[in-house]
Amino acid sequence: MTLIKSISGIRGTIGGQTNDNLTPVDAVKFAAAYGTWLKSYSGTDNLKVVIGRDARLSGEMIQNLVVSTLVGLGIDVIDLGLSTTPTVEIAVPLEKADGGIILTASHNPKQWNALKLLNEKGEFLDAEQGAKILALAEKEDFEFAEVDDLGEIITNDSYIDIHIDEVLELPLVDAETIKKAGFKVVVDGVNSTGGIAIPKLLEELGVEVVKLYCDPTGHFPHNPEPLKEHLGDICKKVVEEKADFGIVVDPDVDRLAFISNKGEMFGEEYTLVACADYVLSKTKGNTVSNLSSSRALRDVTEKHGGTYEAAAVGEVNVVTKMKANNAIIGGEGNGGIIYPESHYGRDALVGTALFLMLMAERGGTVAELRASYPSYFMSKKKIELTPDLDVDALLEAMHNKYKDEEVSTIDGVKIDFPENWVHLRKSNTEPIIRIYTEAKSQKKADDLADRIIREIKEVAGL
Repeated sequence: MTLIKSISGIRGTIGGQTNDNLTPVDAVKFAAAYGTWLKSYSGTDNLKVVIGRDARLSGEMIQNLVVSTLVGLGIDVIDLGLSTTPTVEIAVPLEKADGGIILTASHNPKQWNALKLLNEKGEFLDAEQGAKILALAEKEDFEFAEVDDLGEIITNDSYIDIHIDEVLELPLVDAETIKKAGFKVVVDGVNSTGGIAIPKLLEELGVEVVKLYCDPTGHFPHNPEPLKEHLGDICKKVVEEKADFGIVVDPDVDRLAFISNKGEMFGEEYTLVACADYVLSKTKGNTVSNLSSSRALRDVTEKHGGTYEAAAVGEVNVVTKMKANNAIIGGEGNGGIIYPESHYGRDALVGTALFLMLMAERGGTVAELRASYPSYFMSKKKIELTPDLDVDALLEAMHNKYKDEEVSTIDGVKIDFPENWVHLRKSNTEPIIRIYTEAKSQKKADDLADRIIREIKEVAGL
C-alpha cells in the first residue's frame, strides 16, 4: 500500500492506514491544503474550483470528500461529475474558476486514486506551488468557514459536450473532411470516461464507432496503461471488424494510443509524431517532448523546417519548455498530445481529431502511415528500489562512466549515443528507477537496456 506526495498532487492506494495510503483522512487533508493555498495565491476569499473525476471505483467517495472539504473552506465548487483530465483543464478558464482538481490516478490500476491540482489557467501547478501545498498539508493548519460562509456546489454535466465542441472548432479540424473519409474505428475506453468522450467525438465527426469496454463502471477489463501487453482484445477486434484502426485511452483520457488496420500497435511514441506531422504540415513551428520520448519527433520536426527541444519528464516541464520555445505542438511519448491552439494539457480528444485529419488527407492505411516514419524501437524497463540504495550516487556513477558521450542531467541521466540512447530516472509516482532505451531495432534497444541494468547492478552491488 502506498501514498506518494509530489508537487503535482497526491496519489495513493485506497484503504489501509492514514499517511500510508489515500484514506478519507488524507483526501480531506490535501483538499484542505489546496484550498488554503488557493486562498493565499489568489488573494481573495470568493473562490471557485472545478472538480471532475474518472470512473474508477473509489471516485465518487473521494469526490464527495474533496468537494465537501472545499465547501467547508467557503469555496464554491463546479462539479462536472464523470469527466476527463483535459475536460477539467478546459473548464477552469471557461468558468473563470480559480483552480481545479481532477480525481484520477491516470494509468494506475483500480486500487489507486489521486488528486491532480490545477491553477487558474487549467494547467498543473509548478514545483514551488506544489511544495507549498505539501507543507500546508503537513502542518494541518486550516481555517474553515463559518456556517453562513460555506461554499456552494454547482453541478454541470455538460462539459464533455463543450469539450467536443471546442475540438470541432479548432482551425485544423474539419469535420466534413473526416466524414468524407468514411472511417470505421474500434474504441477501447477501459470502462472509464474515455468510453463516453471518444465515441461521442467520433460520432460528431461522422466516424462509425465499434465500442469495446466503453461502459464507465470503473471495472477495468485489463491493466489500464495502454501498452501492447494489455491490448490483445482490441488488436483482435480491429481485424475482426475490418476497421480502419483502433483507439485506446487511459482512464482519464490524457494518453492516446492507436492500433493499425493490421491489429498491430501504432506505437504510443508515434501518436505525437503523427499529430505533429499533420500540424507542422499546416503551420510552421517548433516542437517539444520529454527526454524519454522518441527521436522520431525530432526527425519529423526538422523535416518540416522546425526546431525540436527536449524537456524534463513531467507535463508541467514540457509545457514550460513549449511556452519558452513557442512550440506549436508537443507532449510526451506516452501518447500525450499538447496542442496550445486548444490548451496546454495532454488531450486524447484533440489528438484523435488531429490524427483523423492526417489520415483523411493522406489516404492509405494506418500501417502504411506508420511505415512512412523513421523507424525507432524503444525498450522500457525498470529496477525496483531498495530503501538502502543511494539512487543519486548511482546515477552520478553512470554519468561519470559515460562522461565522454553526450549526457543530459536535467532529469536523471540521459546518455545519447550516435545510434541510440538510454535515459535513467527516478519515478515521481512509483518507488523504481525507469530505464528507457531507443535504437534502430527492438533487439538493439532491449540489449542496450539489459546492458545498462547489468552495469547499474554492478555499481549498486545488487
